[in-house]
Amino acid sequence: MSREILSVWFLRLASQRALRRRSVAGPFAVVGRNRGSEQVTCLSMAASRAGLQAGMALADARAMCPDLTTVPADPRGDAWFLRMLARWAGRYCPWVGLEGEDGLVLDITGSSHLMGGPEALMADLRQRLMRAGFTVRLGVAPTRGAAWALAHYDEGIALGDQVRARLWPLPVGALRLEDDVIEGLARLGVRKVADLAALPRATVGRRFGQQPLVRLDQALGGQPESITPVAERERPAARLTLAEPIGRTDDVMEGVRHLLGQLCPQLEESGEGARTLLLTLRRVDLRDASVELRLARPMRKPDDIAPLFAKGVDEIDAGYGIDQMRLEATVAEALPPEQVTAHSVPGDIARAGALADLMTRLGGRLGLENVLRWQPAESHIPERAFSTAAAAWSEPARVWPDVPRARPVLIFAPESVGGSGARAVPRRFRWRRMDLHLLEAEGPERIAPEWWLDDPAWRSGLRDYWRVQTREGWRLWMFHTPQDPAWYVQGLF
Repeated sequence: MSREILSVWFLRLASQRALRRRSVAGPFAVVGRNRGSEQVTCLSMAASRAGLQAGMALADARAMCPDLTTVPADPRGDAWFLRMLARWAGRYCPWVGLEGEDGLVLDITGSSHLMGGPEALMADLRQRLMRAGFTVRLGVAPTRGAAWALAHYDEGIALGDQVRARLWPLPVGALRLEDDVIEGLARLGVRKVADLAALPRATVGRRFGQQPLVRLDQALGGQPESITPVAERERPAARLTLAEPIGRTDDVMEGVRHLLGQLCPQLEESGEGARTLLLTLRRVDLRDASVELRLARPMRKPDDIAPLFAKGVDEIDAGYGIDQMRLEATVAEALPPEQVTAHSVPGDIARAGALADLMTRLGGRLGLENVLRWQPAESHIPERAFSTAAAAWSEPARVWPDVPRARPVLIFAPESVGGSGARAVPRRFRWRRMDLHLLEAEGPERIAPEWWLDDPAWRSGLRDYWRVQTREGWRLWMFHTPQDPAWYVQGLF
């Protein structure tokens, strides 16, 4: 039986993964740092249509496309997501490996017929990934190298005698060669795979080393190339079988402490801390009850984790008793050992831990994703100068940008006030059914709209902001629109 290797190339993995979490209608790009400068690493389809290219400087990209939305690159997150896609691709075959930073390789030999053949399998895989928001290119061939070449340069299927006919017209880059080798071959006029195959092998080896010849042989099947499947990492877990069923909360919590005493040393040995723990309780009627604990920070100290299970355990229905307990760290993150030196600040460490524990307790009731913290944003518009992020998965901002004047504690949508439309602050006006009188005012502070964004709230144009103190005690943040004379209240100090 001829081998069938399927290569899957995700053209926009980083940008499309980010867009799954935050939908953006216009051009979108992922930005990374290279040698101290910010560069575009991955683009959305809309950004590509706007003329942007991966690898260009961010400043050049913004000059060409002022409404470009960007997010920082997250290589670790992309790698984790690709491994998750590899596990998902196990539905097509048991042998799935990674292909660089943006691809998968599947050995579908002997399994493609279960889907109706390679064509049907490719169609099903493409359709499912498109529904998930990913653009892919696919190639099937008897070798890994040929499949990669088809996926990247000539999408389709080439089996048996078709391989040479499909590979020969492709550029030499389809053989996965280094950039300097491709440039050297191009200077000699060798631009296609057929041109490279026609050269004397000894000449190629002396001039460019063995890489071009090895890659050519691998693509044609002359040299074997293995596929290393993604290894399933065993999650740290501990199990406890009880001689007699238990049902009291105190007894279950004692079992939790015993399990944590077995689980935490496993985490410490691997240099990790648990972020999500799953406690499964097997009842004597063979039904399971479970408690999931999501932590705001990686933890591996039994005495710190055990009390956090108390609320969930207290709500468990033990039925006629529990005879088995299992604790598993379903999500773990790196947690290096704490180094205590003369310069350590134990109080700061304790306060950070106490805050994280508070977020864990709140998250147990509200959901960790609903416990938010403010983060600075690059905008001079007051209501856009911040963003929100889940506190459990973000770090507090060390530096907030300076603002020319103090901002109100509460900012809301502009509310029109009754009174004069003149430039001077009205001495008497009506707001929220109250008649207010001016005591003193400080201003103006002129703020212009961000012309590169179409914000309906700022279509009125320039705004002159004033800090207004009224005789009735209200301290208001008001603004005047010169181009369409009117006064509004937008905040309270």
